[in-house]
Amino acid sequence: MSNIGKKEIGLAIVGCGAIGRIRAIMARDYPGIGWLGLCDIDTGLGEALQKDAKADFFTDDYNKLLSRTEVDAVIIATDENHHFGPTMAAVEAKASLFIEKPLATDIKESAKILSAIEEAGLNAVMGYTQRFRRRFLTVKQRLQEGRIGEVTSVVTRAFMNSMVPIATVRRTNERQNLTPMVVSGTHSLDMSLWLLEGKKPAEIYAKSVDKLLSQYGTKDATFGLFTMDDGTIFSMNISWALPQVWPGSVYGLEIGIVGTEGVIDIEDTHRDLVLASTKSQGGGYVPHGFEPPQRHVDFLTSYPPGDIYDDQLWGPMREETNSWYQSLITGQSTPHATARDGHRNLVLTMAMDASSWTGNAIDLNDDLENHILEIQSSMKNKV
Repeated sequence: MSNIGKKEIGLAIVGCGAIGRIRAIMARDYPGIGWLGLCDIDTGLGEALQKDAKADFFTDDYNKLLSRTEVDAVIIATDENHHFGPTMAAVEAKASLFIEKPLATDIKESAKILSAIEEAGLNAVMGYTQRFRRRFLTVKQRLQEGRIGEVTSVVTRAFMNSMVPIATVRRTNERQNLTPMVVSGTHSLDMSLWLLEGKKPAEIYAKSVDKLLSQYGTKDATFGLFTMDDGTIFSMNISWALPQVWPGSVYGLEIGIVGTEGVIDIEDTHRDLVLASTKSQGGGYVPHGFEPPQRHVDFLTSYPPGDIYDDQLWGPMREETNSWYQSLITGQSTPHATARDGHRNLVLTMAMDASSWTGNAIDLNDDLENHILEIQSSMKNKV
């Protein structure tokens, strides 16, 4: 079932934090959105956004919002641990869905969401903003054209400011699955697998370290090596333990793709545009209630959603959001990740965590999800 083809869309946004706000403001300005409703358990936050986005309705109960007859499409922008309830309610309402990553932080909940979406035949996409950046789109096109022959090896390295994990885990005591890979490495994993479309991961061996961020209930870094079903090797590494004063607002990414007839080398660390000042530059990732330390050096353009000019966000999240709004009305194809992509990404990031905990390679077979659940249960019992 789909709402594609309607001239105007009734949009509900559940979660009025930093990302929900960005997408709501864009909805306010998009001519195809005929009705806008909001929900957040923080009424002050939600009512402020209702005013700024000129929303038609606000409530602190997502069931009240999603039962409204005006609702055709829903954006799930709550904290990572709280996607399941509102997403399933949106499925019940037969709405088109845009779900911020991950689909869920519990593997069984993620599987239930995917099953419900597919059984209902709904149009559902995931918030993987990196897919909408010009540099990655052009790399994808070159790979599809076979410009470097058959890809044989890939290395991906992500460095992240520790503001992200500190701001993320402080909001909940349910921290077991809020790891570097599940929360943030999923972006670079999704990007790499999108570029490697057609290759299926067959085995993963990973290691982690937690010297710094264990005090917050998470890990510092996870490094892993995937073997794909055709023998391609793929190194996927992330550290989100860089100092909070690190000039990169969030991500610094490097990807090397080697083929039988060439190579593509992507340097996406944002060190080509540096601002240094005696004035504090604030923080890049600053969710409601989080106070970042003073930063006097900033890698400009390193905030993944984009950059503000004239009180408007310009960049990949603008492209991502507006292209989804457009697709709801016209049916035009987009680079968005699907709900199935999102579930696959969660399972693979959890497989990396499981491998690092057991010290063994994990066979990515058909019974993978049950195997991960067994390992997670053993981890809980030994903590």
